[in-house]
Amino acid sequence: MRTRSGVCYPEPGVVSTKMCSSYYGVPKRKKKDMHQNINPRDSSNLINKRQKNCQKKTTTKGCDFFECLPDDLVISIFIKLSSTATSPSDFVSVLITCKRLKSLAFHSLVLSKASSTTFSVKAKSWCESSHRFLKQCADAGNVEACYTLGMIRFYCLKNRVSGASLMAKAAMNSHAPALYSLAIIQFNGSGGTKNDKDLRAGVALSARAAFLGHVDALRELGHCLQDGYGVRRNIVDGRRFLVQANARELAAVLTTSETAETATVRQWYWSFNPRLWHLGCPLLSDFGCSVPAPDAHPASRFMAEWFSDRVVTLGLGLRLCSHTGCGRPETRNHEFRRCSVCGAVNYCSRACQSLDWKFRHMAECTPVELWLDEEA
Repeated sequence: MRTRSGVCYPEPGVVSTKMCSSYYGVPKRKKKDMHQNINPRDSSNLINKRQKNCQKKTTTKGCDFFECLPDDLVISIFIKLSSTATSPSDFVSVLITCKRLKSLAFHSLVLSKASSTTFSVKAKSWCESSHRFLKQCADAGNVEACYTLGMIRFYCLKNRVSGASLMAKAAMNSHAPALYSLAIIQFNGSGGTKNDKDLRAGVALSARAAFLGHVDALRELGHCLQDGYGVRRNIVDGRRFLVQANARELAAVLTTSETAETATVRQWYWSFNPRLWHLGCPLLSDFGCSVPAPDAHPASRFMAEWFSDRVVTLGLGLRLCSHTGCGRPETRNHEFRRCSVCGAVNYCSRACQSLDWKFRHMAECTPVELWLDEEA
């Protein structure tokens, strides 16, 4: 990588006579004037005058020392900025500064380290430039960009092959959400017919994501083992994976910024078992301990916003997953499972059904017979 030379950086407000004479100094005499007599007083006055002008122009206020920084140092600053940005505007404000900063901000090292919030575009703001920026991040090796763009292409833009290949690229780099999304596609046969399901591949992908600590994959794997879905039934191991999923979920809540609700959960747990507080909470949100719903991934939020205004254009009776943190739509009729009690909601996976039951549907679910009697 070619960088600007950072040799002999001048200190603020300090300028040498040599620098002044080289930049603002006396012009070189031509060869024909070399033998002419020059008054020494006039020459010294000219040099002193130009040195004063040099000192005025090269003070801290008048000189932009940022232009003297090497390119690799500026790139390292942009890497830190892109990886810790809290909104896309933090990164966009750099692009509109000048041509040099814009060219360095699009360096492959900067784009490969960009966080998911840096390119978390809203559905109503989606355009060709947003698509191009996500594509540049994905080509630079950013796994979050590969997963986000893969989900958008697979579900929103109806480009199944390209979307699946981008998610597979992220999955090969041990990206747990991409592994779990590919598992859901295998479980449901998304993008194909009902006969295109591959339950064993879905269980294998869920197991890989669960090994990386993905909570939804742990919960999905536990339900598969309990029900014997795509794998030999093992109730004990299934229960163990469900316990691990809920323990990780609760521990994540306790380690984040503490609110009134998490403080109540912490006090309840410590009063229940004060000797194990340093191990995190091994108890379960599915078994009596209420925790707030986790934040949805930017890709899931994008899909929820995208399809909220396009329910009519989906056509053919296609539905969305009822879990608010998911946002997946059906790719064919009757792809998702309905609630066996009320039949009013549907889910893309057992994990979404379990989460939505805890956070919302448990208080709303009504047996089919009751609302049928009310309509009659």
